[in-house]
Amino acid sequence: MKENFLFLAIILIIITSCTEYSKPKPKAFLALEYPEAIYKTEDITKMPFTFDRNTLGKNLKTKTLKGKTTSYGINIEYPILKGTIYITYKAIDKEKKLLNTYLKNAENFTQEHTQKADAIEEFVYENPERNVYGMFYDVGGNAASQSQFYVTDSINHFITGSLYFFAKPNYDSILPAANYLQKDIRRIMESLKWKN
Repeated sequence: MKENFLFLAIILIIITSCTEYSKPKPKAFLALEYPEAIYKTEDITKMPFTFDRNTLGKNLKTKTLKGKTTSYGINIEYPILKGTIYITYKAIDKEKKLLNTYLKNAENFTQEHTQKADAIEEFVYENPERNVYGMFYDVGGNAASQSQFYVTDSINHFITGSLYFFAKPNYDSILPAANYLQKDIRRIMESLKWKN
């Protein structure tokens, strides 16, 4: 009987000691720190506008685009963040027929992301003193681009821009970098000045 009791006690100890209790783990977020943005005014000779650019953005590339109107492309690359802000400038024709086309194209381009986007928030931008009017789009979810924007003076100039990362769209992973670069895009919009 003592042996049976001892045997049962050993089995009970083994069973209870091998049980592993799982505890819920607290939420954790990847702590990414980016350098504080330092802005300088970018004045590219052939471009009809100036804007402030974060000095973290390297490899500023410009090119003349072919088309019916004067067009330029500017790429601001952020190697540390593996992202690029693409900016396209287009002149508006004298009859202003192209303005509506440019506006529709910019809106349609953003709406193409609705298949993958969780939400698209629109933020109107107006600066009557500088004659700059536009829209900033914040795209949430696993879309290819997390932000787009356009600005115009409604007379001579039209600019569109978008943010892309060199990575598979995973919103949770790129969100800190997207938030950082969205501030740069807003600074571009807010600091933009037409030369003529």
